[in-house]
Amino acid sequence: MRRKPAVLIAGAALLAATACGGTDADSGGLTTLTAGVIPIVDVAPVYLGVDQGFFEERGIDLRLESGSGGAAIVPGVISGEFDLAFSNTVSLIVARDQGLPLVVLTNGVTTTGEQGADFGGVFVLDDSPVEDVADLEGLTVAANNLNNIGDTTVRQSVREAGGDPAEVEFVELPFPDMPAALETGQIDAVWAVEPFASIIREAGHREIASNFVDTHPELSVAAYFASEQRMAEEPELFGDITSALEESFAYAEDNPDEVRRIISTYTEIDQAVIDQMVLPRFPAETNRDSVQVLADLMVEDGLLDAEPDLDALYP
Repeated sequence: MRRKPAVLIAGAALLAATACGGTDADSGGLTTLTAGVIPIVDVAPVYLGVDQGFFEERGIDLRLESGSGGAAIVPGVISGEFDLAFSNTVSLIVARDQGLPLVVLTNGVTTTGEQGADFGGVFVLDDSPVEDVADLEGLTVAANNLNNIGDTTVRQSVREAGGDPAEVEFVELPFPDMPAALETGQIDAVWAVEPFASIIREAGHREIASNFVDTHPELSVAAYFASEQRMAEEPELFGDITSALEESFAYAEDNPDEVRRIISTYTEIDQAVIDQMVLPRFPAETNRDSVQVLADLMVEDGLLDAEPDLDALYP
């Protein structure tokens, strides 16, 4: 029986009474809002949106604060520390299923849909006896978090290849530690996303699966979200936020060189890696069919007891 995800916030069914948005004299009369993000490639569009003035044009001074991951960011939205935030789809489904009143504003990042050319994949040593992802039965695979989007989608790759995903052992390991762990034989395979996927490819190791693509060719991997209460209280403000995000995505899609430029301003990724890594796609609209596929897999793998109410999360 697989370990189910821990409750993200014990007993947190209500939002903090005080929201953090407000007019700031230092912002020239703009409404100051804070977004919780993760310092990864996926959030380049929102940084571009701030850089290009898409939020300021709508009267918003959006301040971006980096967190370590969804486990820290989701509580920040619930408590009112963040007005909106970014997290992967599986984390959001789990949070909503556990009673946290979160609502998706826009899509965040989407697979390229190209086998062997996605922004994440499953890798083994070049001389590994593993020929394809079905051969991972009985072996160890590293993922940055357990019971999340990584292992959920890798299991689907194994399933699609005719293997038994229940026979794969997943080990939690931070992305930066994966290349060394693979090379020393600490684990048999890794699931890695950019820039670590490019670092592993550059080292000459083999990609055996594009797990996002195997799950759905239009997989909506992550999203920007807020609390139901804040959105209900300030629908016009959150309408402006959503419009600015959508403009940011369109700009990112049309200007990949700008995406690569902005990544260097908020990460410590080497420019040589930024120049060569695979960029995800940034459509503003969520592919609901792909989200349903993820939800079904979460039930099948035991992360959820029953089908979640996706209409509440994606109104």
